[in-house]
Amino acid sequence: MQRVSVRIGEEQLMVLMVPCPDRFQTLRWLGVEALRRCAETRPGEGLSSEEEFVIRSRADGRLLDLEESISSALDDGDSIELLLLCCFFSQYIYLDGNSLTTVDLFSLGKGLIKIKVCVGPPLSPERTRMLLALRINTLAKGHSGVSLETLQKMVAAFNESCLSWVPEKGTVGASGDLSPLAHLALGLMGEGRMWSPLTGWTESSTVLEAHGLTPISLKPKEGIALINGTQMMSALGAEAVERAEAVARQADVIAALTLEVLRGTNKAFDKDVHAVRPHPGQTVVAQHFRSLLHSDIFPSEIAEDKPYDRVQDAYTLRCCPQVHGVAVDTIAFVKKILNTELNSGTDNPLVFAERGVTLSGGNFHGEYPAKALDFLSIGVHELASISERRIERLCNPSLSELPAFLVKDGGLNSGFMVAHCTAAALVSENKALCHPASVDSISTSAATEDHVSMGGWAARKALRVVEHVEQVLAIELLAACQALEFHRPLRTTAPLEKVYELLRSVVR
Repeated sequence: MQRVSVRIGEEQLMVLMVPCPDRFQTLRWLGVEALRRCAETRPGEGLSSEEEFVIRSRADGRLLDLEESISSALDDGDSIELLLLCCFFSQYIYLDGNSLTTVDLFSLGKGLIKIKVCVGPPLSPERTRMLLALRINTLAKGHSGVSLETLQKMVAAFNESCLSWVPEKGTVGASGDLSPLAHLALGLMGEGRMWSPLTGWTESSTVLEAHGLTPISLKPKEGIALINGTQMMSALGAEAVERAEAVARQADVIAALTLEVLRGTNKAFDKDVHAVRPHPGQTVVAQHFRSLLHSDIFPSEIAEDKPYDRVQDAYTLRCCPQVHGVAVDTIAFVKKILNTELNSGTDNPLVFAERGVTLSGGNFHGEYPAKALDFLSIGVHELASISERRIERLCNPSLSELPAFLVKDGGLNSGFMVAHCTAAALVSENKALCHPASVDSISTSAATEDHVSMGGWAARKALRVVEHVEQVLAIELLAACQALEFHRPLRTTAPLEKVYELLRSVVR
């Protein structure tokens, strides 16, 4: 006897126990017999033994060869599913070059499933939401020539978090971010795929309908107005610069804690030293160090424990205001450019209603954000570069006067050795990622677009650089707090003790 579940789509019609007196019969025979019995039992369903079907193993979900014998394909008591082909054929497999399985390929070979092709990984919902908001902001500027109805439908989609499937790759950054923005518009038109918290990823028309929304119906000028602009690189760039600004502040705190546990001096941060070289970032960073390290307001038992007996500290400690400072100034420079870009009309042609003219120009060219984001990568990377060298000093007993790799009993416990290796690996990756994307250009569109910015890649790799900087500084923070344990029972300054307490609330 074989247990057969007969299904139409996801609906289970019946579970049958089919006698198999001759186990040399084929699975096709078993399926026809199961359908015949099902049709006799439920005559109102309109089923017959002539239906086309496939058989799937209940154990592992694989499709079985209908011409294979029952004895070779199944053991006694094995359960199978019989799926009617009229419903089964509606399924799709998305081919992306990475996730195809043997089960998928077997199904495709039998002609049972259709395929669709993916254009690389999509932006996350968070980044797509930024992209849509920025596109709405540009259209709201009033020079794109879109109707209020179209703009309102985009706003409604944003407020419901109905977000199009947008590939992260595929833009050369002039005429703006054409390919990603085309995908953004596609979902709003009810085509392609979309995501929302209610539906997850599915067909755009289904997502819009689930939220009571209707697709955009394009009017004159609106097609090109929706796809021409620098919003992809600018949206990703905005995330990169905000995260960079946050990690730059954290870098000062972490470096100050490292200097403290390495028994460095605070003399290099004297106000007069930086007054004679008054770069804004350098001045701010030095002030941060003065507020964190030993002072009359916040005394440190570690600093008071023994007098400073060196002439000066290594550059990775002494030169933090100069190195961190230029990163701070770079971030401020990039932020200024991006804030202008976010509120600019960057599509083409532009409509000037007050003059009654439509003009073609080049505001879609992404050179401004591309150059700025390349600069951001180079500037913020240095925070990781100098941090990795401080981690080396923490782990190296000849430089730190602390136990090797910050662990008391070495040997089986390698302490922070591999953590430092991770930091070194990330810094080395950043060296390659900091090669400017915007020094490259490739002619497209039959040489009409004969100079491009590569701003999309500049933005994506800037995000990766910032992420690596965050990770390297996190490793330094872990190491610095571990080093502090070896100074106990002495306490550092009150602000740095708060940093230690915060870390120990999540990491032993």
